[in-house]
Amino acid sequence: MKLHAINRDNLVQSLRKHLAESSRPVQGLVLLQGGEEKTRYCTDHAELFRQESYFAYLFGVREPGFYGAVDVITGESILFAPRLPADYAVWLGEIKPLSYFKERYMVSMACHVDEMEPILRDQCKGQGKPVLLLLHGLNTDSGNFSKPADFKGMENFETDLSTLHPILTECRVTKSNMELVLIQYANEISSAAHVEVMRNTAVGMKEYQLESMFLHHTYMYGGCRHCSYTCICATGENSAVLHYGHAAAPNEKTLKDGDMALLDMGAEYHFYGSDITCSFPVNGKFSDDQRLIYNAVLNAHNSVIAAIKPGVSWVDMHILAERFILEALKEGSILSGDIGDMMAQRLGGVFMPHGLGHLLGIDTHDPGGYPKGIERPKEPGLRSLRTARELKEDMLWKVQTQQGSSIVRLYGDLRVLVEYELKAMCYIIGLDSDSKDWYAYIVESAQLCFWLLPMLRMQLWKCSMAALFSLLLNTHVTSSGCKNLTNVPRETWEIEAVMAGAQWPLEKDL
Repeated sequence: MKLHAINRDNLVQSLRKHLAESSRPVQGLVLLQGGEEKTRYCTDHAELFRQESYFAYLFGVREPGFYGAVDVITGESILFAPRLPADYAVWLGEIKPLSYFKERYMVSMACHVDEMEPILRDQCKGQGKPVLLLLHGLNTDSGNFSKPADFKGMENFETDLSTLHPILTECRVTKSNMELVLIQYANEISSAAHVEVMRNTAVGMKEYQLESMFLHHTYMYGGCRHCSYTCICATGENSAVLHYGHAAAPNEKTLKDGDMALLDMGAEYHFYGSDITCSFPVNGKFSDDQRLIYNAVLNAHNSVIAAIKPGVSWVDMHILAERFILEALKEGSILSGDIGDMMAQRLGGVFMPHGLGHLLGIDTHDPGGYPKGIERPKEPGLRSLRTARELKEDMLWKVQTQQGSSIVRLYGDLRVLVEYELKAMCYIIGLDSDSKDWYAYIVESAQLCFWLLPMLRMQLWKCSMAALFSLLLNTHVTSSGCKNLTNVPRETWEIEAVMAGAQWPLEKDL
């Protein structure tokens, strides 16, 4: 819990500095409302509770129904716990005294929620009119606004809805050593789970069995009750759906020989998470075409990792990844033409319409990507970037390079027309491009494949689809570069060895 005390101290120091520089009185109380427990629709079935992220960052409280306050002048912190009915003990266990919450969460004071108004007023004595700094602001990843605290008696206070959100969000952008320890742990157990799944994947299994193996490993051996996000266990054509695995498209396909698997899964430990993706052939062996596209993505991925350091632009990192992918596709005779012209036409946005990666921490998409003064790019591909910031030391990033892939074969009397992997195959209807000039760069056989799509959807020919090749890892920006927090097989020969039964990490002589 020292971690959250440090987080509160950092916020207080940042608020004091901001208020002083703005020629405003250095006073007020930060007030946050924690998450509420929800039931499933009209039933009494309580869904598994997970704390609201900003509240978790400052207080580390795992129970629902709490409020928390921090005095900007003194730095003192107060937790307000719900007053529970007597029969709570019968159904849900011990009703803990306020002293328990004060000691466990290392705060200055613990009180009940129904005592908030007089206690907050008393805390503000000598500060003039009591001011509450409330959390309200836009999450630039989701488009949603954070919820400001609300309680009975708030009308007796002056409220500020504009100061807290940008400052608290910026505090979350860079990670302390204690935060990095938690995130490293989440990455280690998630990496081990990914390797376990890779080693036990076989043709004929169901996608949900891969998800089940991951969830079991991270909970059984890591104590991770929550995942950072819904598991994506995609094989075949499902792999080209970026957020596959949701309720309308669950992980339920049967794994087929020749399919690629894309597993995007990350465990969460004490609110802090990981985000790792591995791509591999379900039969344990890469085909030549799969190897070509996989290595194109891997080279782009490695180039970004080598270039990351404080001061570099995330937009430049994305463009660097695009260039490596285009060069590999040209080398593999999928594209033809001048790479510079392709970049100018934003052809990279066709094959990589998503952003390169995002900030990571308590949320999978941690906030702070577009603070005031940083504009979102408008070009195809670049407008999907979750941030256009320059990198700072102790930022934590997920680096994501990926390409959709489709292996299309025509059976019967016809020979194989084309066999390659392209994300464009699965995004042809809604390509993130303002111009069709990029068609000129696709080689003739690839263009023919585009026109076949409507017929393939009508099942005039059999079609087998491979995976979206995706390599996601978590990186910590250091003073000299970056540290990879993820430990999974990445080279094709490493993946094949692990799937054949080799231990991971591999022995040096392999």
